[in-house]
Amino acid sequence: MSHAPTVVVAMSGGVDSSTVAALLVERGYRVIGIMLRLWSEPPPLAITAPVSENRCCSPSAVADARAVCAKLGIPFYLLNFEDAFKTRVVDYFVSGYMRGITPNPCLQCNRHLKFGILLDKARAFGADYLATGHYARVRQRAGKFELLRGRDRTKDQSYALCLLTQEQLARVMFPLGDLTKDETRALARRFDLRVSEKVESQDLCFVSDGDYREFLRRRVPHAFVSGEIVDTRGRVLGQHNGLANYTIGQRKGLGIAVGEPLFVIALDVEHNRVIVGRADELGRRDLVATEVNWIAGEPPRGEIDVAAQIRYRARPVPARVVALDTARARVVFDTPLRDITPGQAVVFYNDDVCLGGGIIE
Repeated sequence: MSHAPTVVVAMSGGVDSSTVAALLVERGYRVIGIMLRLWSEPPPLAITAPVSENRCCSPSAVADARAVCAKLGIPFYLLNFEDAFKTRVVDYFVSGYMRGITPNPCLQCNRHLKFGILLDKARAFGADYLATGHYARVRQRAGKFELLRGRDRTKDQSYALCLLTQEQLARVMFPLGDLTKDETRALARRFDLRVSEKVESQDLCFVSDGDYREFLRRRVPHAFVSGEIVDTRGRVLGQHNGLANYTIGQRKGLGIAVGEPLFVIALDVEHNRVIVGRADELGRRDLVATEVNWIAGEPPRGEIDVAAQIRYRARPVPARVVALDTARARVVFDTPLRDITPGQAVVFYNDDVCLGGGIIE
């Protein structure tokens, strides 16, 4: 391929991004591997304590990414994004729990780092595109770019990409969007990549021990001050051990017994209270979303019918959406949902096409 386009691949040291790099080399692109060094907790003072590290850029992950790039004969760069990651992702995560919400840091990482700062860096490297290992697809139709679900519904990651814009989608590639995870691993074996059987982590990358509540306890101990557990009529039923230990819809671990199942209905930050109620008090039929992004570039006119998804692994359900302004929307569901959680994303779909999404108030 003469004058082949240049593509920066966001490397993680895992099987997905490594296979992306190998596929693009095979297809004749000029490929550059870039890995981000992200923030991790400062090492503990105790000599015997384990050293904290960010799983997305641990020394072993860096070594794997570097080795894959060397095997493919492409350049590899490790860029320091620690400060931006700390500000945009970690501080966002911590402040969310301090406000009594359950934030989704992956959305912010995709929005600001991977498809924000890294995309800018890719262009500075002379790249035409940024490619990642996400299981999603991009399609151009009628002069607009569309974000579609990945073919492998069990791995589809379009939910976490709902805040991407037309400008970003014009510059990104998702080479795994039409593959299943098994097909990706088979390709990695064909390319003889050392990471072909590497197990992927599902935990937050900056929480080294996998316990996000202990992470929060170290960062914001005042979020774990005990207070009252009350029902929806204000009756005190017990004591909680810190609002950060609870999330909407939670049933287990409440430490109260009243003869019927109770669920967390709301977190009252002002009065440091956990509000609980029966299952029939938990469901809601509507919500307001903020920071709404419409992938087409503008809100729809009037009310539209969508399939709405309120968590990464939640089942999409019928709903109607109306834009309140350019950044806010009201969502009304056909039937009440029990797990509407402030801080999580609500994402709108028309079949496989992701229309956009926002953050639940």
